Amino acid sequence: MAANLYALGAIALWATLAALGVELAHVPPLFLTGLALLIGSLIALPWSGFDPRRWRVPISTLALGVYGLFGFHFLLFLALRHAPPVEANLVNYLWPLLIVVLAPLILPGVRLRAVHVAAASAGFAGAALAITGGRGVGGFAWGYLPALGSALIWSSYSLMTKRVAPFPTAAVGGFCVTAGALSLMSSLLLESPVELANRDLTLILAMGFGPLGAAFFLWDRALKLGDPRTLGVLAFLTPLASTVLLLVVRRQRPTAWIFAAAVLIVGAAAVAVRASSDRPPTG
Repeated sequence: MAANLYALGAIALWATLAALGVELAHVPPLFLTGLALLIGSLIALPWSGFDPRRWRVPISTLALGVYGLFGFHFLLFLALRHAPPVEANLVNYLWPLLIVVLAPLILPGVRLRAVHVAAASAGFAGAALAITGGRGVGGFAWGYLPALGSALIWSSYSLMTKRVAPFPTAAVGGFCVTAGALSLMSSLLLESPVELANRDLTLILAMGFGPLGAAFFLWDRALKLGDPRTLGVLAFLTPLASTVLLLVVRRQRPTAWIFAAAVLIVGAAAVAVRASSDRPPTG
Protein backbone atom coordinates (compact mmCIF):
# COMPACT_ATOMS: atom_id res chain seq x y z
CA MET A 1 0.00 0.00 0.00
CA ALA A 2 2.81 2.42 0.91
CA ALA A 3 4.51 1.70 -2.42
CA ASN A 4 1.35 2.61 -4.33
CA LEU A 5 1.05 5.87 -2.39
CA TYR A 6 4.65 6.78 -3.19
CA ALA A 7 3.99 5.97 -6.85
CA LEU A 8 0.81 8.08 -6.90
CA GLY A 9 2.79 10.96 -5.42
CA ALA A 10 5.35 10.70 -8.22
CA ILE A 11 2.59 10.43 -10.81
CA ALA A 12 0.85 13.54 -9.45
CA LEU A 13 4.08 15.50 -9.80
CA TRP A 14 4.85 14.14 -13.28
CA ALA A 15 1.36 15.20 -14.33
CA THR A 16 2.41 18.84 -13.88
CA LEU A 17 5.33 18.51 -16.28
CA ALA A 18 3.36 19.14 -19.48
CA ALA A 19 1.69 22.28 -18.10
CA LEU A 20 5.03 23.63 -16.89
CA GLY A 21 6.62 22.68 -20.20
CA VAL A 22 4.01 24.68 -22.12
CA GLU A 23 4.82 27.76 -20.02
CA LEU A 24 8.55 27.21 -20.57
CA ALA A 25 8.37 26.21 -24.24
CA HIS A 26 10.76 29.03 -25.19
CA VAL A 27 13.54 27.58 -23.00
CA PRO A 28 15.79 25.03 -24.77
CA PRO A 29 14.78 21.59 -23.43
CA LEU A 30 18.22 20.24 -22.49
CA PHE A 31 19.10 23.51 -20.73
CA LEU A 32 15.77 23.39 -18.92
CA THR A 33 16.26 19.76 -17.90
CA GLY A 34 19.78 20.39 -16.66
CA LEU A 35 18.74 23.29 -14.44
CA ALA A 36 15.70 21.44 -13.11
CA LEU A 37 17.68 18.28 -12.29
CA LEU A 38 20.33 20.27 -10.42
CA ILE A 39 17.57 21.98 -8.43
CA GLY A 40 15.88 18.63 -7.81
CA SER A 41 19.09 17.18 -6.40
CA LEU A 42 18.80 19.59 -3.45
CA ILE A 43 15.90 17.48 -2.14
CA ALA A 44 18.45 14.81 -1.26
CA LEU A 45 20.07 17.08 1.33
CA PRO A 46 17.34 16.89 4.00
CA TRP A 47 16.60 13.30 2.91
CA SER A 48 20.21 12.40 3.78
CA GLY A 49 20.37 14.48 6.94
CA PHE A 50 22.42 17.10 5.08
CA ASP A 51 25.24 14.59 4.74
CA PRO A 52 26.22 14.25 1.04
CA ARG A 53 28.32 11.20 1.93
CA ARG A 54 25.06 9.24 1.98
CA TRP A 55 24.79 9.92 -1.77
CA ARG A 56 27.81 7.70 -2.41
CA VAL A 57 27.11 4.55 -4.39
CA PRO A 58 29.23 2.16 -6.48
CA ILE A 59 30.16 3.57 -9.88
CA SER A 60 27.95 0.96 -11.56
CA THR A 61 24.92 2.18 -9.59
CA LEU A 62 25.71 5.81 -10.42
CA ALA A 63 26.02 4.83 -14.08
CA LEU A 64 22.59 3.20 -13.89
CA GLY A 65 21.09 6.36 -12.40
CA VAL A 66 22.61 8.58 -15.08
CA TYR A 67 21.50 6.10 -17.76
CA GLY A 68 17.94 6.46 -16.49
CA LEU A 69 17.64 10.18 -15.82
CA PHE A 70 19.88 11.55 -18.59
CA GLY A 71 19.26 8.89 -21.24
CA PHE A 72 15.50 9.09 -20.90
CA HIS A 73 15.30 12.87 -21.28
CA PHE A 74 17.96 13.15 -23.99
CA LEU A 75 16.27 10.61 -26.27
CA LEU A 76 12.81 12.02 -25.55
CA PHE A 77 13.86 15.52 -26.58
CA LEU A 78 15.57 14.10 -29.67
CA ALA A 79 12.30 12.34 -30.55
CA LEU A 80 10.25 15.51 -30.10
CA ARG A 81 12.55 17.29 -32.57
CA HIS A 82 12.17 14.67 -35.28
CA ALA A 83 8.63 13.32 -34.90
CA PRO A 84 5.17 14.82 -34.35
CA PRO A 85 4.98 15.58 -30.59
CA VAL A 86 1.68 13.76 -29.97
CA GLU A 87 2.82 10.55 -31.64
CA ALA A 88 6.31 10.73 -30.08
CA ASN A 89 4.76 11.20 -26.65
CA LEU A 90 2.51 8.20 -27.24
CA VAL A 91 5.46 5.98 -28.22
CA ASN A 92 7.34 7.21 -25.16
CA TYR A 93 4.44 6.14 -22.94
CA LEU A 94 5.17 2.54 -23.77
CA TRP A 95 7.44 2.62 -20.71
CA PRO A 96 4.76 1.56 -18.20
CA LEU A 97 3.81 -1.35 -20.47
CA LEU A 98 7.48 -2.28 -20.84
CA ILE A 99 7.88 -2.34 -17.05
CA VAL A 100 5.14 -4.95 -16.85
CA VAL A 101 6.43 -7.03 -19.78
CA LEU A 102 10.15 -6.87 -18.88
CA ALA A 103 9.74 -7.48 -15.14
CA PRO A 104 9.93 -11.31 -15.46
CA LEU A 105 13.02 -11.01 -17.68
CA ILE A 106 14.95 -8.73 -15.32
CA LEU A 107 13.70 -9.60 -11.84
CA PRO A 108 14.03 -13.13 -10.41
CA GLY A 109 10.88 -14.68 -9.01
CA VAL A 110 8.49 -12.47 -10.97
CA ARG A 111 5.93 -14.13 -13.24
CA LEU A 112 4.10 -12.48 -16.11
CA ARG A 113 0.44 -13.16 -15.36
CA ALA A 114 -2.32 -12.67 -17.88
CA VAL A 115 -4.09 -10.24 -15.57
CA HIS A 116 -1.07 -7.92 -15.56
CA VAL A 117 -0.73 -8.05 -19.35
CA ALA A 118 -4.45 -7.31 -19.77
CA ALA A 119 -4.34 -4.44 -17.27
CA ALA A 120 -1.23 -2.96 -18.90
CA SER A 121 -2.78 -3.23 -22.37
CA ALA A 122 -5.96 -1.52 -21.17
CA GLY A 123 -3.84 1.15 -19.51
CA PHE A 124 -1.93 1.82 -22.72
CA ALA A 125 -5.18 2.01 -24.68
CA GLY A 126 -6.42 4.59 -22.18
CA ALA A 127 -3.15 6.52 -22.45
CA ALA A 128 -3.49 6.51 -26.24
CA LEU A 129 -7.00 7.99 -25.96
CA ALA A 130 -5.84 10.63 -23.49
CA ILE A 131 -2.86 11.65 -25.63
CA THR A 132 -4.42 11.56 -29.10
CA GLY A 133 -7.99 12.52 -28.18
CA GLY A 134 -9.27 9.68 -30.33
CA ARG A 135 -7.62 11.05 -33.46
CA GLY A 136 -5.59 8.91 -35.78
CA VAL A 137 -1.81 9.13 -35.85
CA GLY A 138 0.41 9.96 -38.78
CA GLY A 139 2.88 7.78 -40.65
CA PHE A 140 6.30 6.66 -39.54
CA ALA A 141 8.95 9.21 -38.57
CA TRP A 142 12.48 8.26 -37.57
CA GLY A 143 12.00 10.26 -34.38
CA TYR A 144 9.83 7.41 -33.12
CA LEU A 145 13.00 5.34 -32.63
CA PRO A 146 14.53 7.58 -29.94
CA ALA A 147 11.04 7.85 -28.38
CA LEU A 148 10.99 4.05 -28.13
CA GLY A 149 14.56 4.16 -26.82
CA SER A 150 13.59 6.59 -24.07
CA ALA A 151 10.72 4.29 -23.05
CA LEU A 152 13.07 1.30 -22.95
CA ILE A 153 15.61 3.25 -20.88
CA TRP A 154 13.13 4.37 -18.22
CA SER A 155 11.50 0.96 -17.90
CA SER A 156 14.79 -0.90 -17.68
CA TYR A 157 16.23 1.68 -15.25
CA SER A 158 13.18 1.31 -13.02
CA LEU A 159 13.56 -2.47 -12.93
CA MET A 160 17.36 -2.59 -12.68
CA THR A 161 17.32 -0.45 -9.52
CA LYS A 162 15.98 -3.60 -7.86
CA ARG A 163 18.89 -5.70 -9.17
CA VAL A 164 21.86 -3.59 -8.06
CA ALA A 165 23.17 -3.53 -4.49
CA PRO A 166 20.69 -1.73 -2.20
CA PHE A 167 21.27 2.02 -2.06
CA PRO A 168 19.59 4.79 -0.05
CA THR A 169 16.97 6.90 -1.80
CA ALA A 170 19.11 9.94 -0.98
CA ALA A 171 21.58 8.66 -3.61
CA VAL A 172 19.07 9.76 -6.28
CA GLY A 173 20.45 13.23 -5.56
CA GLY A 174 23.77 12.12 -7.03
CA PHE A 175 21.94 10.76 -10.08
CA CYS A 176 20.26 14.15 -10.55
CA VAL A 177 23.50 16.14 -10.18
CA THR A 178 25.39 14.03 -12.71
CA ALA A 179 22.51 13.83 -15.20
CA GLY A 180 21.88 17.57 -14.80
CA ALA A 181 25.52 18.39 -15.53
CA LEU A 182 25.47 16.17 -18.63
CA SER A 183 22.26 17.88 -19.81
CA LEU A 184 23.84 21.32 -19.46
CA MET A 185 26.96 20.20 -21.33
CA SER A 186 24.78 18.78 -24.10
CA SER A 187 22.88 22.07 -24.20
CA LEU A 188 26.12 24.00 -24.74
CA LEU A 189 26.85 21.81 -27.77
CA LEU A 190 23.36 21.54 -29.28
CA GLU A 191 21.28 24.54 -28.20
CA SER A 192 21.36 28.31 -28.43
CA PRO A 193 21.64 30.37 -25.23
CA VAL A 194 18.53 32.02 -23.82
CA GLU A 195 17.82 34.75 -21.27
CA LEU A 196 15.52 33.82 -18.41
CA ALA A 197 12.94 36.16 -16.91
CA ASN A 198 12.01 36.11 -13.22
CA ARG A 199 8.82 34.17 -14.02
CA ASP A 200 10.88 31.59 -15.90
CA LEU A 201 13.09 31.08 -12.86
CA THR A 202 10.06 30.57 -10.63
CA LEU A 203 8.61 27.96 -12.97
CA ILE A 204 11.98 26.21 -13.30
CA LEU A 205 12.19 26.02 -9.50
CA ALA A 206 8.72 24.45 -9.47
CA MET A 207 9.80 21.96 -12.12
CA GLY A 208 13.01 21.13 -10.28
CA PHE A 209 11.41 20.56 -6.90
CA GLY A 210 8.42 18.76 -8.46
CA PRO A 211 8.38 16.55 -11.59
CA LEU A 212 12.16 16.60 -12.11
CA GLY A 213 13.02 16.35 -8.43
CA ALA A 214 10.75 14.98 -5.73
CA ALA A 215 9.03 12.68 -8.23
CA PHE A 216 12.24 10.69 -8.76
CA PHE A 217 12.72 10.20 -5.02
CA LEU A 218 9.12 9.07 -4.58
CA TRP A 219 9.39 6.71 -7.56
CA ASP A 220 12.54 5.19 -6.11
CA ARG A 221 10.76 4.52 -2.79
CA ALA A 222 7.85 2.98 -4.68
CA LEU A 223 10.18 0.68 -6.61
CA LYS A 224 11.98 -0.39 -3.44
CA LEU A 225 8.73 -1.34 -1.71
CA GLY A 226 6.31 -2.37 -4.43
CA ASP A 227 5.44 -4.76 -7.23
CA PRO A 228 6.78 -3.24 -10.47
CA ARG A 229 3.94 -4.78 -12.49
CA THR A 230 1.39 -2.87 -10.43
CA LEU A 231 3.47 0.33 -10.49
CA GLY A 232 3.74 0.07 -14.27
CA VAL A 233 -0.04 0.01 -14.66
CA LEU A 234 -0.50 2.84 -12.15
CA ALA A 235 1.94 4.93 -14.21
CA PHE A 236 -0.62 5.13 -17.03
CA LEU A 237 -2.42 7.64 -14.80
CA THR A 238 0.34 10.12 -15.70
CA PRO A 239 -0.76 10.98 -19.27
CA LEU A 240 -4.39 11.07 -18.16
CA ALA A 241 -3.75 13.44 -15.26
CA SER A 242 -1.38 15.51 -17.40
CA THR A 243 -3.99 15.94 -20.13
CA VAL A 244 -6.72 16.86 -17.64
CA LEU A 245 -4.44 19.43 -15.98
CA LEU A 246 -3.65 20.99 -19.36
CA LEU A 247 -7.37 21.28 -20.07
CA VAL A 248 -7.91 22.98 -16.72
CA VAL A 249 -5.05 25.41 -17.34
CA ARG A 250 -6.47 26.23 -20.78
CA ARG A 251 -10.01 26.39 -19.37
CA GLN A 252 -11.24 23.73 -21.75
CA ARG A 253 -13.81 21.04 -21.04
CA PRO A 254 -12.82 17.37 -20.97
CA THR A 255 -14.02 15.44 -24.01
CA ALA A 256 -15.75 12.09 -24.14
CA TRP A 257 -12.38 10.59 -25.07
CA ILE A 258 -10.93 11.73 -21.74
CA PHE A 259 -13.75 10.06 -19.84
CA ALA A 260 -13.22 6.86 -21.84
CA ALA A 261 -9.48 7.03 -21.11
CA ALA A 262 -10.21 7.52 -17.40
CA VAL A 263 -12.44 4.44 -17.30
CA LEU A 264 -9.79 2.30 -19.01
CA ILE A 265 -6.83 3.53 -16.95
CA VAL A 266 -8.52 3.64 -13.55
CA GLY A 267 -10.09 0.23 -14.18
CA ALA A 268 -6.74 -1.20 -15.23
CA ALA A 269 -5.04 0.25 -12.15
CA ALA A 270 -7.69 -1.22 -9.85
CA VAL A 271 -7.29 -4.67 -11.41
CA ALA A 272 -3.49 -4.49 -11.16
CA VAL A 273 -3.57 -3.47 -7.51
CA ARG A 274 -5.86 -6.38 -6.66
CA ALA A 275 -3.62 -8.80 -8.57
CA SER A 276 -0.39 -7.75 -6.85
CA SER A 277 -0.50 -10.23 -3.97
CA ASP A 278 2.47 -12.23 -5.34
CA ARG A 279 5.00 -9.45 -4.86
CA PRO A 280 8.61 -9.90 -5.99
CA PRO A 281 11.53 -9.42 -3.64
CA THR A 282 12.10 -5.70 -2.94
CA GLY A 283 15.81 -5.97 -3.65
